[in-house]
Amino acid sequence: MRFSLHLLCLQSIFLLWAGSVSSAQAASLQDSILSNPGVELDADMDQWPDAWPKGTGILWGEEGGNRYLRMQSTTPGKLVMAYREIAVPEGVRALKFSWKQRITNLQRGEKAWFNARILFEFMDGGRKKLTPSPKPFAYGKDQPEWVTKEASFLVPEGTRIIKFMPCLFNVKAGTYDLDDLVLTPIDPTALLEAAALKESEQALQQQSDIEKRQAKAKALLDATGSLISNGNFESTQKNPAWPDHWGQLKENGSYENEAGDHFVRMKSTEPGKLIMLYREIDLPSDVKALKLSWRWRVTDLKVGEKPWFDARVIAEILDADGKKLKPQPSPSYSRGTDGWVHVSRDFLVPEGAVSIKLMPALFSVASGTMDIDDIKLEPTDTQALEAAAAKRAEEARMRYVAPEEPQKENWPLELHTEGNRLVDSNGEEVWLQGLNAGNLETLPHDTQVIKSAVVGIEEWNANVIRLPVKEEFWYGTSVYQKDGGQGYRDTIDQVVTLVANRGAYLVLDLHRYRAPKPIHAQFWVDAATHFKNHPAVLFDLMNEPHGISWEVWRNGGWVGTKKGVDESGFLTDAEKKANQGYESVGMQGLLDAVRSTGARNIVVVGGIGWSGDLSGVVQGYALDEHEGGNGIMYSWHQYNWHTGWAKTVLPVAEQYPILVGEVGADTNKMDFIPHEIQESPYTWVPDMLGFIQKYRLNWTAWCFHPRATPVLIKDWTYEPTEFWGVFAKEALHGKQFEMKRMR
Repeated sequence: MRFSLHLLCLQSIFLLWAGSVSSAQAASLQDSILSNPGVELDADMDQWPDAWPKGTGILWGEEGGNRYLRMQSTTPGKLVMAYREIAVPEGVRALKFSWKQRITNLQRGEKAWFNARILFEFMDGGRKKLTPSPKPFAYGKDQPEWVTKEASFLVPEGTRIIKFMPCLFNVKAGTYDLDDLVLTPIDPTALLEAAALKESEQALQQQSDIEKRQAKAKALLDATGSLISNGNFESTQKNPAWPDHWGQLKENGSYENEAGDHFVRMKSTEPGKLIMLYREIDLPSDVKALKLSWRWRVTDLKVGEKPWFDARVIAEILDADGKKLKPQPSPSYSRGTDGWVHVSRDFLVPEGAVSIKLMPALFSVASGTMDIDDIKLEPTDTQALEAAAAKRAEEARMRYVAPEEPQKENWPLELHTEGNRLVDSNGEEVWLQGLNAGNLETLPHDTQVIKSAVVGIEEWNANVIRLPVKEEFWYGTSVYQKDGGQGYRDTIDQVVTLVANRGAYLVLDLHRYRAPKPIHAQFWVDAATHFKNHPAVLFDLMNEPHGISWEVWRNGGWVGTKKGVDESGFLTDAEKKANQGYESVGMQGLLDAVRSTGARNIVVVGGIGWSGDLSGVVQGYALDEHEGGNGIMYSWHQYNWHTGWAKTVLPVAEQYPILVGEVGADTNKMDFIPHEIQESPYTWVPDMLGFIQKYRLNWTAWCFHPRATPVLIKDWTYEPTEFWGVFAKEALHGKQFEMKRMR
């Protein structure tokens, strides 16, 4: 009974409403996909029009029996919006929108577009925004009488939802009345034809404009030899205080003169603020390669919060629509210069390039000054750059290794220790000989190590790869990462699988220094859980402990700020600042962390003195292995300035397996080590390899990276260096070396 009365009330309301408009209007309103377009229906009797939102500044107005929607600004600068979402029937490609409006006492806001307006946005079924949207129906002046408006527009294909947003957009004051808001599907043919014609006309006009710009750029190049007018900053015809053709910096920029030479200075006075000189430069149509050159002087620079917040020149190549093309020139950066320095960069111009955005900048630095002068942009040799690009592409192709699924039938057998040797589950002795595949300890996104691991095994005959990693990257907390470390962990997983599938072993090296911190114990809980009992994986608990006693090394304790030589060269500024001292968990704590997970994998433990001294192991500081663990091997690092081979390792090698985790020599001498004590690789390397072979020490050469000295390879073709790589590769292939002299 109540339902029948309610239905009768609805019918009565509708008849009264329909009687107030013409039959044509009623039909139009009924066809609208925007429900309750006349703002008349109140089926639930709540004194508010059905489907319309409530909110501050939104009212339900009435005049002479006619209802309408009113938006009224009550707070200057505050948005007042009657937001609705409208379901769009499938297949609708065009809509006709008609409405009535009245605007009174309108005062625009702080921006010119802070006015009365109606906005439409389109979304697909997944609520992804679709484009284009119709331009806002915007009004900045009063319309004191009711006015009927009408517009038609296309609907992007796939639209399922329309965001309908009539509003007073941050105005100072005003009232916006709306009524009879009808949104009706229509035939899109005429609109599509008009859009196609307009697009064609715009394309022709754009092409004409581009050709004029290109011709002007060609004329400038022919006349001056550069595509940048006034690149030397000498012309000041328009303003004697600023060079012509360059946008003047309102602050943090000045026009300087030194002995008659003029240049622009940018100076940081507020940490983290971007200071940029901007210029867009048109390109001739026939330019295929360019040389960008300039002089700059960078002084008193302190890098900002991110490593790349420095002084730099950015160049972006754009197409006719202002979109960036690939490949882009790499930014040229500086963290300081010794006076004026000339810099140049050559790069190819992608097909379809129309202009270049040039942006010398102090890029959010903490402080510093950048002076810049003599900027030129000129054509250069295309063939050489194309050849270099082709080489890089080929190297990238060669670097690629397809991911593999685990092939457990090819995996090596699990290792354990027996006395001072490694033995597999068949009781056969295994002698680990291999390489360090470095750079994951430096950059979290490096994938070259994947190829390096495969080349090390397949071409260099390694049966073990030592993979340096960093807990910061594992957890994804570095400034370089935004994925919580997932990509980094995936790379490690891929390397482990590729190594294991080839029957080799992998030493996972936590590449940290000084003494273990609690975070390192947590890392080993996570990493050991992840690689628990993987037959190919060994755990190297900490790269190079140093500057601590054997007691702290083993059992932990307070580690204060170290004076003198420490790991500063390997830490970020933030890490240096934070490294004022900490409570170490000790190497036993790291071993306990691994074993707490149930992982029985062999652990590798480096001694003190940057892992150059293991003597304490036989002096009462050996670690206690847990029941069920596969054993401990100790790690010894040696380079061509170390001496005392016998006393630092041989007593331990009589009782435990040894991994010479890092070993090598380079012709380029380390500046932080006295040059006179760095022996020639040509005499040192054969003796060290002979020592390793004589005592059957496990070893992983440092480093299978062309920029991590001592370098085993010249470049990413993996050609061995004569002074170290050739010797190491020969040893991995079985060549025996004689130790002529112990160091």
